Amino acid sequence: MDGFWTELTSNRVITQMLPEATVETLQMVGLSALVTLVVGLPLGLLLRSVAPDGLTPNRTVSAVLGVVVNVLRALPFIILAVALIPLTRAIVGTSLGWQAAVVPLSIGTIPFFARLVETAVRDVAAGKVEAARVMGSSTAKVVSQVLVREALPSIVSAFTVTVISLIGFSAMVGAIGAGGLGFLAISYGFQRFDATVLYTSVVVIVVLVTLVQVAGDAVARRLDHR
Repeated sequence: MDGFWTELTSNRVITQMLPEATVETLQMVGLSALVTLVVGLPLGLLLRSVAPDGLTPNRTVSAVLGVVVNVLRALPFIILAVALIPLTRAIVGTSLGWQAAVVPLSIGTIPFFARLVETAVRDVAAGKVEAARVMGSSTAKVVSQVLVREALPSIVSAFTVTVISLIGFSAMVGAIGAGGLGFLAISYGFQRFDATVLYTSVVVIVVLVTLVQVAGDAVARRLDHR
């Protein structure tokens, strides 16, 4: 045990690079989560609204959106990240670093979160929607004050799952130079056979996932008044 702690505290990669890699992971996951929420929530509501049994059914829009979302969700994330390198360079100016990783991370998780939002609002009782319409509420009000409000705990849970997926994806993009804990584990832990760096990086990722899950569950419980 003493040998383990001595190795842990004397390893230059862990003492000097692990904190910086952790911050990079938090930055790329945090910014990607924000973009995913801003784009994915309206997209999920739109998917539900234009569905055949939605508020404003539109078969063509529903079919096109469904195909786009399904194709993006079907692609393995690491392949999607590599395929998006030209787009990432065009937007960020480089394909390296945590800033560049935000592009594939966001594009990879927006369809995933949108589908979860669509499922969450679909579970809202039809009677509550009909009651709001009978009272003269506009479509926008029904969406914001009935669908989103009633499904908010489920949406929070969906967002929690999405952020946890983002943490996992952030480790994958480390393989293509994104920085963060994934890059540290692969470049210094795996390729340089430093088991202490590898497993310490994994432990930090597990701690981050656990904290996100606990926080998300607490917020969802607080919002759930059923």
